[in-house]
Amino acid sequence: MSNHPFQPLDSGLVPRFAGPSTFMRLPMARPEEVDIALVGIPFDGGATNRTGARHGPREIRNQSSLVRRVHHVTGLSPFDRIRAGDCGDAPINPLDLMASLESIEAFYAEIRAAGARPLTAGGDHLTTLPILRALAKQAPVGLVQFDAHSDTYDSFFGSRYNHGTPFRRAIEEGLVDPRRMIQIGIRGAISDAANYDFARTAGVRIVFIEEFMARGVADVMAEARAIIGDKPTYLSFDIDALDPSFAPGTGTPEIGGMSSREAQAMIRLMGGAHLIGADLVEVSPPLDPSGLTALTGATLMFELLCVMAGG
Repeated sequence: MSNHPFQPLDSGLVPRFAGPSTFMRLPMARPEEVDIALVGIPFDGGATNRTGARHGPREIRNQSSLVRRVHHVTGLSPFDRIRAGDCGDAPINPLDLMASLESIEAFYAEIRAAGARPLTAGGDHLTTLPILRALAKQAPVGLVQFDAHSDTYDSFFGSRYNHGTPFRRAIEEGLVDPRRMIQIGIRGAISDAANYDFARTAGVRIVFIEEFMARGVADVMAEARAIIGDKPTYLSFDIDALDPSFAPGTGTPEIGGMSSREAQAMIRLMGGAHLIGADLVEVSPPLDPSGLTALTGATLMFELLCVMAGG
């Protein structure tokens, strides 16, 4: 075990139902103290239908008390390989979307300046845009997106900033290189036959769920790794990539999705990638009182932490 102070509470000393509610029972920390900053963004002002993702970070923290130290496949503990801590929530204004985008970006700019890499619990998917604004100002990055939806639409109800538009804005702003971007798990009826035209024209690789099921995890992820190469890349996981039987607590569920086991396997195959950060978004606890969706989100965040820690 590492001798640095950023270790989870020992469940043999403090029961999992006791003590402060932090990500994976880690200590609270400042970004300059850690290698990986676990952060919440309690914001769903970009949601277009069912809200509740603003409560995601708090319940993911709660359910992450069930996360244990050592990954059962690798036998390694990310907490012994890097310093990780809970750096709190990004400041938001629930009544002002544009002000929130600015305050979130400023918060992540501080994390970047401190030399830490963020691992985030959202929040709706619009929150990925200010993160990318903070992390990719110098040069566009690659993007691996697990999602039921492309999120490259132009506007909704006249607004260009909602959870259906973040990656169109990110491409337009030069934050993401669309030729190094892959979307996995896309499915469901769309509002217009042209909905995917922007992404396809820009060069985004879209893997619909039917292709994913036909090819399998290993083959699709080998392509993803080839697309992003060894250059800086961001990973964004929308919980609605999963079939709603695994994660019902999300604003825009789509049946026919991937399993939680397939999601774990795909994240593990990101090992060794040059990840500058990652997020897990669109967990809406009010839509799943059982806590299953938040537990799934917390467990996938542990998988992401292990990958980011190099284990």
